[in-house]
Parts: sequence; C-alpha cells; structure tokens
Amino acid sequence: MSLSGKNAVVTGGANGIGRAIALRLAKEGANIVILDLNKTSALATAKDIENNSVKGLAFECNVTDYDQTKSAIDHAHKELGSIDILINNAGIDRAKKFVETDPQLWEQMINVNYKSFLIANHICIPFMIEQKSGNIVSLGSDAGRVGNPSEVLYCGTKAAIMASSKALAKELARYNIRVNTVAPGPVKTDLWDKLHEGEKGQKVTEAVIRAIPMRRLGTPEDVANVVAFFVGEDSKYLTGQVLSIDGGLTMIG
Repeated sequence: MSLSGKNAVVTGGANGIGRAIALRLAKEGANIVILDLNKTSALATAKDIENNSVKGLAFECNVTDYDQTKSAIDHAHKELGSIDILINNAGIDRAKKFVETDPQLWEQMINVNYKSFLIANHICIPFMIEQKSGNIVSLGSDAGRVGNPSEVLYCGTKAAIMASSKALAKELARYNIRVNTVAPGPVKTDLWDKLHEGEKGQKVTEAVIRAIPMRRLGTPEDVANVVAFFVGEDSKYLTGQVLSIDGGLTMIG
C-alpha cells in the first residue's frame, strides 16, 4: 500500500491514537496536517512525521471552533494543493453516572466529540468534491454500538458519528469519496489510564482484559493499522462501514 502524494488531515493528532494514525499514514507516504490544542505535542509529532521524508504541518487549533479550523485547513490546502484524507479523531470522555452530569458537560462532550466531526467534514468535503476524490475515516467506538454505564454522553456522541458517517457515505459516493468509521474497544492510552486510576481502576482494567478473547487491551497502533487499510486502495470498494477493533470483545456483525 502506498499513500505517496496524498495529504491527510488528522484532528487531535498530537497524542495517543491520533498520533499513531498520523505516523502510520506518514510511513505510507502521506503528508500529514495535525490540528490539536496541544501545540508542543503537535510540533513534536510533526517533526517525527518528517522523519518519513514527507511533510508534517502542525496547527494549534480548537477543532470545535469553525473559523479556527477553516483557517488551518485552508492554509494546509494552499500549501499542499489538496486534501485527500480526513481523519476525525479528536475526542474526550468523562466517566460519570448520567444523573451526576450537567448541561455544561453535555455541551463540552458534544462539541469536542461530535461538533468537531461536523466542522472538519463541512470544511474538507468541498475540496474533495471539487477534486472528485477523497477518503474520510472517523473514530467511533464500540461504546457507541453497545452502550456503557457511566458513559451516556460518550456513547451518544460516538453513535452520532457512526450514523452520520453512513449518511455521508451515501451522499458522497457519487463524487468518489469514501466514508468509513472505526470503532475501537478498550485501548491503552493516557485517556484510558485517567479513567481507570487507582486500585478500583486497576481491577476494572483486569476485568476488561479477562473479557477480551485476545486477552489484552488494544494499542493505538492496532487502530492506526485499520485506518491505514481504510484509506488505502485495498479497501477501494468499501464505504459506509463500521469496523470494531476490540480483540473480539463485541463481535458485532
């Protein structure tokens, strides 16, 4: 597989799964545009990207802000000449029983997880329509397919991404734009560690691992490898799909 000459935008690409995706696509020859609030980490990742003899652009960007995001993507398009791939990765989670949440948290979760998806798509899709080609892969979640207690907001926003991606796939197929979603299960990241701190968190992690047939948490690289498949030529007849990456935890058909 080669992505030589392709240009990819990765939201939340400075750390964790986003960083792994950015590095994996760079390894395949794609130039990478990182949009992230963490400027220091974004610049560090861009530097690592360029070790693959491709371009790495880093923008300090709040992807819940339409104007900021448009300015960054327009700048990248002008410099690189096209936007061929969009990876909607930016996301957060807060583990709380629903009755303990409040409207402020609702708004934050919806903005970061779902509104950012809408914004990046709305900005990138016109470029893809004009060039009559494109590839969009978004990060859903198994949580949005099966539901998890204490993650009502997270599950809802991820389900929205997966449903909206299917609708976009139908709208955009005529323009040779493919739209797919990956749905990770439990993945060992800083976000996972923050949600599972302390002795109780360790017990939860051990219980989850016992429930996974492959007996381990996923890694960011596990997710990145599947994303690379979805944006490559080997999947050129796939669109509107949701693929779980969970070591067999859910086995959703």
